[in-house]
Amino acid sequence: MTTRQIEIALAWRFNFRTNIIVPNVSWGLMLHECDMLVVTPSNYAYEIEIKISKGDLKADLLKKHHHISDKIRALYFCIPEKLKDCVDLIPKEAGIIICSEGNFLYELRKPIKRKPVRITESERLHLLHLGCMRIWGLKRKIEKLRTANV
Repeated sequence: MTTRQIEIALAWRFNFRTNIIVPNVSWGLMLHECDMLVVTPSNYAYEIEIKISKGDLKADLLKKHHHISDKIRALYFCIPEKLKDCVDLIPKEAGIIICSEGNFLYELRKPIKRKPVRITESERLHLLHLGCMRIWGLKRKIEKLRTANV
């Protein structure tokens, strides 16, 4: 199971038609790096950390920010089912989403919600801009793969 497969499953789970969902947010919002950021229509932000190995989970424990931000309403960790026995490495306030074969997701633990500051309209537009910029890089990669295989 790859990070990309999990990202796709999460985008469907968190409903990309209703929410703004952008992977790999690392600049522009005065936040720490987020594997995935979900912003609801009411401008609440949810962070999702995707971990695919036990080493990945352990490395996350060393991060100085500890996923704490006044802009994040709740934190989730999404892990493959094979890491289910490693949940003790996930912060207690974080929700846990398990991704099983076939990219089926289920919530093992609900997150503890914080009282965040809502994302501003300017931050929302910045996040949308970041997501739109990613489309063009992906289209270029797809086209290079397509023409290389012709």
